[in-house]
Amino acid sequence: MQHIRSRARQSAIAAVALLAAATFGASVWQGRTTAQEQTQAPASVEARQQANSLSTAFRKAAEMAVPTVVTIETRTKPHVTRDLRGKKDGEEQFRGENPFKGTPFEDFFGRFGEGHRSFQIPQRQGMGSGVIVDKSGIVLTNNHVVEGADEVTVRLSDGREFKASDIKTDPATDLAVVRVEGAGSLPYAKLGDSDQLQIGDWVIAVGNPFGLDSTVSAGIISNKGRELESNRRSRYLQTDAAINPGNSGGPLLNLDGEVVGINTAIASNSGGYQGIGFAIPSNQAKWVMQQLIKSGVVQRAFLGVKPGEVSAELASHFGVSRRGGALVEEVVPNTPAARAGIRRGDVIVEFAGAKVRSPRDLQEAVERTPIDSTQDLKLVREGKPVDLQVVVKPLPKEIGQYGSAESHQEGSDESAHYKSDDFGLEITDLNESNAEKLGFENYKGVLITGVEPDSAAADKGLRAGMLIMEVDRKPVENVKQFKEAVKDADPNKGVLVWFRTEQGNRFEVLKAR
Repeated sequence: MQHIRSRARQSAIAAVALLAAATFGASVWQGRTTAQEQTQAPASVEARQQANSLSTAFRKAAEMAVPTVVTIETRTKPHVTRDLRGKKDGEEQFRGENPFKGTPFEDFFGRFGEGHRSFQIPQRQGMGSGVIVDKSGIVLTNNHVVEGADEVTVRLSDGREFKASDIKTDPATDLAVVRVEGAGSLPYAKLGDSDQLQIGDWVIAVGNPFGLDSTVSAGIISNKGRELESNRRSRYLQTDAAINPGNSGGPLLNLDGEVVGINTAIASNSGGYQGIGFAIPSNQAKWVMQQLIKSGVVQRAFLGVKPGEVSAELASHFGVSRRGGALVEEVVPNTPAARAGIRRGDVIVEFAGAKVRSPRDLQEAVERTPIDSTQDLKLVREGKPVDLQVVVKPLPKEIGQYGSAESHQEGSDESAHYKSDDFGLEITDLNESNAEKLGFENYKGVLITGVEPDSAAADKGLRAGMLIMEVDRKPVENVKQFKEAVKDADPNKGVLVWFRTEQGNRFEVLKAR
């Protein structure tokens, strides 16, 4: 019995020891775990805090913006349009009775008559977005959202609907102002300073893509100053925030909830979002909006020059650094530029105190200048700085018409014909006949009759029907003068030519291929 008790005592002691060891081991392991957690916690907590802060910023910006974003619905009434263009080459003009008469398609295809066709255009409906920018009911949107509409309905975020009482548009920038009345004091968004945006900044797009109200998407500013062929009077913000059909006219916001852009376009092969969207900067939208509200139209100032890019090749000929300004390729007579003494070949580097790095910089700086104001202008002329003053005037509706230049001309004098193998260029004298056909009656130069593919001339955009007026700053009025001008030139270093195109006059440097 004693033995049994002794063994029991030993077993008890062993159990206590094992428990103590386990407890100690657990304490050690817990201590290690706690130490690891303490080592990792600061970074983990900080990361979560940063993520939560960003999430909070998105949420707050969205909460501020969503009540200010509206849905714009448009309706165009059915109407009849006629095709009066007549028969085209190689195309038979339809004559006789509508072949669809008596069928459900009769009204849609319209009446087919003698020498013309008329079509019944059915009712069309559209949808876009807008943002309220004043508590009185002023809505900023895109021109293409409301363009041509017979009825425009604005639906607020609270579900109320109002017919637009006033619509003012500026097709040049694709912006429009829509006013609603009777809605009382409305929540509105603040227009921010788009010039403060930097590439990589977070932004939020709000709108109604595919009719889905109050949709919020986030991204960054991918780039600034983008130019699109569809609109030459705007330089866009590029963003990867999702923009889809129906987002047009909606706001692009910074994390403070301020409108920094108006969503306008997407780059897409499918018609839907593919990672690249474009918005009109808020500073431009603000300027356009103020003019539309004040006078119903946008009045722009102008100089009267055709500016061109300063390429590296052109810079060496005009004594400026690359992208050092806007090259004056043409001065329109009887304009502010002509009266101020601006000359062809000048490079404008500063206007009204603002640096000019490109033709678009000059255009934007000039057109927003108060009409009839006197502005300082700095330029480089033959490598030397020149200071001038110019009094800007309203932009005329029609500044000038340029002749079409599309084809080789017939009836050229073969004795006055010349081909340059160095530049891949064929020219002839400008005679009275081809001058009249191309609209060159008041110009002197040599007419391009041919340009070889993959030649120096082709690379620089020269083609048949254009008029070369100067070579290395020397006027050329006929083939003989052209040959004299290029005779002593080194084609490998480049020859400066000034020529007329459909869009105006231009400088380029031709180098032998």
